[in-house]
Amino acid sequence: MVNNVNSMRIGGLASGMDIDQLVNDLMEAERIPLQKMEQDKTWTTWQRDAYRDVNKSLSELDDLVQKMKYQKVYSTRQASSSQESAVSATAAASASNGTYNIEVTQLAEAAVNVSTQGISGGTEKINPFGKLSEQNFTGGVTVPSTMKFTTYENGEGTEYEIDITENDTLNSVLTKITNQDNGVRAFYDVQADKVVMERTEAGVHNEGGPEIDFSADTSGFFTGTLQLGQEKAAQDAEFIYNGAITLKSKTNSTTLNGVTFNFNDTTNGSANITVSNDVDASVEKIMKFVDKYNEVIEKVNGSLSEEKYRDYKPLTDAQKQDMSEKEIELWEEKAKSGLLKGDSILSSGIFNMRQDWYSEIDNGSEYSHLSEIGIETSPNYLDGGKLIVTEGKLREALQSDPDSVYQLFSNDVEGDGRGIINRLDDSINSTVKRIEERAGKGYHTLEQYTLGKQLKDVDSRIDRFQDRLTQIEDRYWSQFTAMEKAIQRMNEQSSYLMQQFNG
Repeated sequence: MVNNVNSMRIGGLASGMDIDQLVNDLMEAERIPLQKMEQDKTWTTWQRDAYRDVNKSLSELDDLVQKMKYQKVYSTRQASSSQESAVSATAAASASNGTYNIEVTQLAEAAVNVSTQGISGGTEKINPFGKLSEQNFTGGVTVPSTMKFTTYENGEGTEYEIDITENDTLNSVLTKITNQDNGVRAFYDVQADKVVMERTEAGVHNEGGPEIDFSADTSGFFTGTLQLGQEKAAQDAEFIYNGAITLKSKTNSTTLNGVTFNFNDTTNGSANITVSNDVDASVEKIMKFVDKYNEVIEKVNGSLSEEKYRDYKPLTDAQKQDMSEKEIELWEEKAKSGLLKGDSILSSGIFNMRQDWYSEIDNGSEYSHLSEIGIETSPNYLDGGKLIVTEGKLREALQSDPDSVYQLFSNDVEGDGRGIINRLDDSINSTVKRIEERAGKGYHTLEQYTLGKQLKDVDSRIDRFQDRLTQIEDRYWSQFTAMEKAIQRMNEQSSYLMQQFNG
């Protein structure tokens, strides 16, 4: 139990000593262990944040690693057209190189219904935002409670119903039709004074019949009030492939053998579509990945070799009070140096990643080692395992055998045939996991990682030591107070004796 002696502290009235200063000086010495604990806490927090910063860089690298697993990185295809304005094309990685001959004879079109005449019955056009019952339509108007129409998909009809209220306007009714999931859009053109109701999908979906069918509607609103019913028929796109076969498509886009052809217009005769390797795109993606890898390697190696200044301890709040902002900045720059110097987690992670690049890949393809496609680790030990790319050799490999390059990088098997990118992914994930076990993530509690437990422990020790300091300070004051009281009594006795002698 701590005695509350603050109310009876005597500050040197009898002795003439500066008791406040004496106690402060004594407590400065007592607080030295507390200062050490606070510095340990700050150092541990800095180290945790340094680990997390490395993990952020490794995660960014791993994001690129995931993208490098796809075949399209190494087998990017490009397609060019001799009639780009009529037919263009894009090629997937699976597309075969070569020339395709396409003659587009007809584009796909959607069915359209347009009012056969103006729908306004008077000299003034109707107000599309006014109530239906208050408008003067050519065919008259009886506002129905519901309207029905049918649309088709592969010859199968689906009936749709639109509910009408007395407050509905022409615009609100057409909006209801458009917003319903029915494959139809509708609008009123003020200039033409006509309603347009059309399918949103091109192509023929009801062979020999209408695409938008009003026969189920008994209200007469579509055919009478809106004057609809004479449909401009839909049509499929038609094209001749390689001069040998006529094909149809319900849209103006079709995919054959990994090549997507987009029809913009009918062709003038035949258009030649040439598919070839887009080596430039593949090289750009690989170089982007190599640059990121080298950046991360440089950062981690820098952390491992960064000089540690043992004489520069983290500053306490009390120490900062006597320093300028610039002095604090310069001091902490050195104090934070070497946070991860020689760290075993990072050094083993870097070693494993280097081994991934050195390893031979037994996958049965043309290439089994990175050096065969122009990628090697730097011979300069100061580069710390950075990659060097001979671009000409890489281009040659991508041009001649992109599939083998893909197998070298991304062969997704276990054992000796596992691709370099998959091995690298394994090494990065292992390192990231070990760092998280030590430094956690931003949302982790202190109990969930090693450094967090250390921080929690030092917080507990700081709290206990501060309680102890309070007890020590109270004890010093009790002792000095007792001394002051004793001196005061001696002074009083001395004064009494002097009075007796003088009396």
